[in-house]
Amino acid sequence: MKSVGIICEYNPFHNGHIYHIKKVKEMYPDYLIILVMSGNYTQRGEVSLIDKWDKTRIALNYVDLVVELPFPFSTQSADLFAYGSTQILKLLKVNSFVFGSESPYSDLLKMAQIQKTIQFQKLVKESLNKGINYPTALSNATFKLTNIKTDKPNDLLGISYIKNLIDSDIEIKTIKRTNDFHNSNLNSNIISASTIRNLLINKKDISQYVPKETLTKMQNLHFTEDYFPYLKYKIISEINNLNIYQTVDEGLENRIKKYIYEANSLNDLITKIKTKRYTYNKLQRMFIHILCSFTKEDAKQMKEIEYIRVLGFNEKGQKYLKEIKEQINIPIITNYYHNKMFDFEIKVDMLYHLNEKDKENEYARIPIH
Repeated sequence: MKSVGIICEYNPFHNGHIYHIKKVKEMYPDYLIILVMSGNYTQRGEVSLIDKWDKTRIALNYVDLVVELPFPFSTQSADLFAYGSTQILKLLKVNSFVFGSESPYSDLLKMAQIQKTIQFQKLVKESLNKGINYPTALSNATFKLTNIKTDKPNDLLGISYIKNLIDSDIEIKTIKRTNDFHNSNLNSNIISASTIRNLLINKKDISQYVPKETLTKMQNLHFTEDYFPYLKYKIISEINNLNIYQTVDEGLENRIKKYIYEANSLNDLITKIKTKRYTYNKLQRMFIHILCSFTKEDAKQMKEIEYIRVLGFNEKGQKYLKEIKEQINIPIITNYYHNKMFDFEIKVDMLYHLNEKDKENEYARIPIH
């Protein structure tokens, strides 16, 4: 059985994602579709609006198998996010991988190849030494060496995917994003996930932008700002110990100390400490790491995919797992597994559900099917 992989967050699952999956099915009509999906925390340093089990239930209306990208990768920069997710694709023996991009694949491939050179790394280092933030440094160095300009998040992530898969047997294809596929024009029925999140924050109707399966899971939404009181308490209680946490770069702890007492929201705090060197998303990821007690030492110890956690499958997906199980040299997890990375995932999942009255036992969760 052949398979095609999609890397996703589905925060939330919307009409653009249906469009993407339909295109994948047109390209690979007889292939099983596997999702590598972020769980309850995302690459932008946000909590997922809908929990990972409900996201899995929604996705299984359209795909065959859903596996989780662990927290140590799902909340990191593009390169680390891409590294973890593409490692899972390789381990699951997928034949093809498809992602959405603004730029043509030929341009992304050229940029990915350049980014693996010593000359490129030297240019990036020079920019960083001038106080330029990392994404801009990457974009500027790439443009200087290729004369191709891109600063779109999906393209930058796509380049990272290609760098990790370029030497593998996995076929890589892109689906060209159109203005309607990734915009904030509310007259279209396909808008970006970030626009949908903003509409929900402002209590606006999103019914024309998401399928009915998503609407049915909207009763218990999680907003990143809701966790700010816990974050503020943690920062104040550990005010002299912040530098142990992942992505708290040298000097940032001093800016956090300076503004934490007067900040009234996460957005307020980020706005106060933000400088040219640090992007909003980078700072948001940093605060998720502090909130979840994800230390630099944890990041060092959890640098590789140690297991594959199955969140859900249909009959076709279950059959595929049985076919490839003997070819995979790490555990495929469908229930509790004693492991540092897995135990950390359970801990942050319980933190995610902290505000809920009726919580399910995370240790007892099994795949949706």
